[in-house]
Amino acid sequence: MKRGHRKPSKSEAIEPPIPTSSASNVTVNHASRLAGATPLPVTLATVPQYPGTVEVLPMLRDVPLSDRHNLFIRKLQICCFLFDFSDTMKSAREKEIKRQTLAELVDLVQSGSCKMNEIMQEELIKMISVNIFRCLPPAPHENGSEGGDPEEDEMFMDPSWHHLQLVYELLLKYVVSSETDTKIAKKYLDHSFVLKLLDLFDSEDMREREYLKTILHRIYGRFMVHRPFIRNAINNIFYRFIFETERYNGIGELLEILGSIINGFALPMKEEHKLFLGVLKYWPVTNCGKEVLFLGELEEILEFTQSAEFQRCMVPLFRQIGRSLNSSHFQVAERALFWWNNEHIVGLIAENRHVILPIIFDALEKNIRGHWNQAIVGLSSNIRRMFLEMDTELFEECQRQYEERQARAGEMEEQRELNWKRLEEVAAQVTSGDEMVSV
Repeated sequence: MKRGHRKPSKSEAIEPPIPTSSASNVTVNHASRLAGATPLPVTLATVPQYPGTVEVLPMLRDVPLSDRHNLFIRKLQICCFLFDFSDTMKSAREKEIKRQTLAELVDLVQSGSCKMNEIMQEELIKMISVNIFRCLPPAPHENGSEGGDPEEDEMFMDPSWHHLQLVYELLLKYVVSSETDTKIAKKYLDHSFVLKLLDLFDSEDMREREYLKTILHRIYGRFMVHRPFIRNAINNIFYRFIFETERYNGIGELLEILGSIINGFALPMKEEHKLFLGVLKYWPVTNCGKEVLFLGELEEILEFTQSAEFQRCMVPLFRQIGRSLNSSHFQVAERALFWWNNEHIVGLIAENRHVILPIIFDALEKNIRGHWNQAIVGLSSNIRRMFLEMDTELFEECQRQYEERQARAGEMEEQRELNWKRLEEVAAQVTSGDEMVSV
């Protein structure tokens, strides 16, 4: 008990006041209070422009329950005022009032001592949006410092972080709170909100990106309806980074989120998840380093892939592996050959050897007969021997077909050379005839 008011229980909601025809009997000695009849609920639609001074409002716990709705909204109004932090002394009192107000709101949401109604949740998200959705300051490379080393650049510290941190903390507590009804919250934490949140990942301030990473991950976990949209939106950022900007500060954080999302995929995998993981579609062609990474990631995915799922993708998969086996870059070929050191993958290959061996047999033979790197020749020979011991009959049939193809290729090469030779003879005869005519 404090100042004669009872502390609300968890089940209490801060409800908007009920309009009555009689005048209010409560007298509040505060300049902002309206006298007379009980006013209609305040909303952020009535937020005034920053007047130059900010009044100090009482704590929410110190006013009657019937007054808390309007007081909560008015506190949100104060938190909507934006200040110039380039001058630390400018509006110092008002900045401190806003900081204390934000801290109170964080404690309120975290404690769960009172349940917010839908109007309050809507206004809360509006206030959060006013504060965090803003134009980010220009990056160092946009200020003419192109030649600097990004690793050696001084870390950017947003001067308004004392307020921003509390706003992000408030959003995080709201998202994870057990008192937050996701059916209501998803109306305001909608696709537009998520897209704007993703745009902020380009912030130069690492502290902001860490908050964004945590908040987006929690939104993904609690709001299932947003999950496909979030995955697609992150993919679009990656495409923009690869093909357009080549600069984006939050790539590392977004990759961490995706790594956690992928680890949470259930088995058997859904069609949308397999489409999301369609790495074969984006296989790097000219970047050997990326190809090595792709081969490593694919191996990890295959470790959790069951036989039925493997059979649906093994043909295009091992066609690509065959191309990687024959890569002139020995690290790419070596990484592909190392797949046969994985017992789970070898088991999948053994179950489906009648399909896989004919696909990669030519690639193995080509390596054994002509790869420049002796380590690749040795590894290819070991895998060839493994298939021979696995199924001698199948191996001999693949070898017979390979030799037939090679023989046909030799005959076609001889025929091609013969055709060129005949063309050369005809051309020589025409040339000699033209010379005789000219003489």
